[in-house]
Amino acid sequence: MSYLSDQLAAGQFVVTAEIAPPKGTNLAPALADVKKFAGITAVNVTDNQGANMRLSPLALAAQLQQAGTETILQLTCRDRNRMALQSDLLGAAAFGIENLLLLSGDHSKFGDHPDARPVFDLDSVQLLDMTAGLMAGFDMVGKPLNGVPSFFPGAAVNPAAEPFELIFQKVAKKVDSGARFFQTQSIFERDSLERFMAAMAPLNVPVIAGVLLIRSGKMARFLNDNIPGVQVPESLLERFDRARDPMAAGIAIARETVSWARDLCQGVHLMTLGHEDKIPAILE
Repeated sequence: MSYLSDQLAAGQFVVTAEIAPPKGTNLAPALADVKKFAGITAVNVTDNQGANMRLSPLALAAQLQQAGTETILQLTCRDRNRMALQSDLLGAAAFGIENLLLLSGDHSKFGDHPDARPVFDLDSVQLLDMTAGLMAGFDMVGKPLNGVPSFFPGAAVNPAAEPFELIFQKVAKKVDSGARFFQTQSIFERDSLERFMAAMAPLNVPVIAGVLLIRSGKMARFLNDNIPGVQVPESLLERFDRARDPMAAGIAIARETVSWARDLCQGVHLMTLGHEDKIPAILE
């Protein structure tokens, strides 16, 4: 079993973070950044995040795993058909990667290759079903595998999204299809997480709340205008506008979010976007 699954099963509060593969072949900066992740249970390796082309997440995750860092491999349906998804999952298993975050993925029109043809052969629920099939020893057409993978599959959710009932129906489907944990998109308001966790209670699946380090009011407004699913509330925008040191304000807001997340869910997922050195201050 993975360290992440062991900690969640034991009821420990976990902390995950994320790193993006380079746009190129130089892994040295990413490998150096990971060394700053003190106290982190596992590190997500993103998959062409925001539909921007980067090195394969499997390549970086394999390097990190072999160096002793537990990873959560993100895999999207946007860029691969069902054959490629199965191949990459079996490849991950061969490198000892167990933790997965299985996603549909942002549409390619939002990224740096807007003319790329998106695949979406499967959606995230079907990808979870396919992963469960591989763990049962069979590919999608029922042929037996020579060597069976063991995974700890996770899924994503936006607790603040509306209509809530419709969003939660898909959450329940993901649980039925084998999601063993959830990582949320950026969460900014306690009420949204409280409502979501109350609905999650009967499902008994751990939730890791997404905490985004916002560095300024300008960044917050950019997120609101350009990033689907992210909505920084007006109260926080006003707080940044009043702040003499916007970065310090952002760290304080992230620290407060971690504090109330400890009361409500099973962990936090820190998105520091190149400011990994701020993680100790956020976790104080």
